[in-house]
Amino acid sequence: MTAIVTAEGALVRLGFAGETRAARRLLQGLDVTWQNAKTAFVQQQIEEYFLGGREQFDLPLAPLGTVFQLRVWQQLTTIPYGTTLSYGELARTLDRPTAARAVGAANGANQIAVIVPCHRVIGASGSLTGYAGGLDKKLI
Repeated sequence: MTAIVTAEGALVRLGFAGETRAARRLLQGLDVTWQNAKTAFVQQQIEEYFLGGREQFDLPLAPLGTVFQLRVWQQLTTIPYGTTLSYGELARTLDRPTAARAVGAANGANQIAVIVPCHRVIGASGSLTGYAGGLDKKLI
């Protein structure tokens, strides 16, 4: 996984290897300093999560998006570990019951994979649907 953090240490992006186009787009216009020490806390919590020792993250986040996207992403962080919601259910939690497609689009634009758990959102039928990192990763 690739992590991008601000100078203050807040996480801006966490993506899977090979997602270079999205990372390049995000970095345009940002003042970037490459310091691996700034990402050590991200790596530690991700490793704990995938080893089964962590269900919640306590990382400072600095997502970049529209007001609506930020609302959706904030709501995603309230979906408990081990549970899922449909796009429609997530839209209803935002008091936007007819906005399932807009929620899906915001979900797909999430730049902080795993920590902002867009992988916990599924189709109305209970099926897995599109995931920017690939459906194989959504199964994790």
